[in-house]
Amino acid sequence: MNSCVKGKCGERSFAHYVEQQLSSHTYKGEPITCRRGQQHKGGEDSPDCVSNLPVHFEVKRTERLRLYDAVEQAIRDGGDLVAVAHRANRKQWVAVVPMDQFLLLLVDKE
Repeated sequence: MNSCVKGKCGERSFAHYVEQQLSSHTYKGEPITCRRGQQHKGGEDSPDCVSNLPVHFEVKRTERLRLYDAVEQAIRDGGDLVAVAHRANRKQWVAVVPMDQFLLLLVDKE
């Protein structure tokens, strides 16, 4: 499978996974939605997945993730909170979040 097709399938798979996992939850009173974004140039206006969650997802469906390259791309393309969603063949989805952002997720917002 060429990498472009694998990327599209990975983005659709991740969007479906998010909606399935969070189907009984809401964000700001609204059902959580997630779908593959319009891919044309990268950046906040064309994310891998469009969601009503406050995070920019950079989706990587590859056997060998170039971790720091992916995180840098997510930061460059994303907003205040970014996550690299990664899945290798026959493995579960995992999220990689920059540590400074992760630590803020652990504390109460006042």
